[in-house]
Amino acid sequence: QGQLVESGGGLVQAGGSLRLSCAASGLTFSFYSTGWFRQAPGQEREFVSAISRSGINTDYAESVKGRFTISRDNAKNTMYLQMNSLKPEDTAVYYCAARFGLNDGTVSRRMEYGSWGLGTQVTVSS
Repeated sequence: QGQLVESGGGLVQAGGSLRLSCAASGLTFSFYSTGWFRQAPGQEREFVSAISRSGINTDYAESVKGRFTISRDNAKNTMYLQMNSLKPEDTAVYYCAARFGLNDGTVSRRMEYGSWGLGTQVTVSS
């Protein structure tokens, strides 16, 4: 199943930016569709963004459209999430996930992902 490790989280003021990274090892990264999810205290883990194996196709939750940008570098086995115009409601633990992809599509359903990282905390102060 491989290993995924998130980094780049931290504390930022509202309106600020952060860039999350997800480094993959132990799997052929270019064969996997990947995505970002987040979980705030007392809430369920929710979809944030997804990207296809090639990086051509992307998908975003409505709440982050226009503010977040997902990307990946298959040569570096790494996925990114650029987060701009951050809001206090973006505060959560952010998780990256990977799913073996049979095609070049995106995956937004949590249950379809088989590999998960341990998460990185993002805190946005008002």
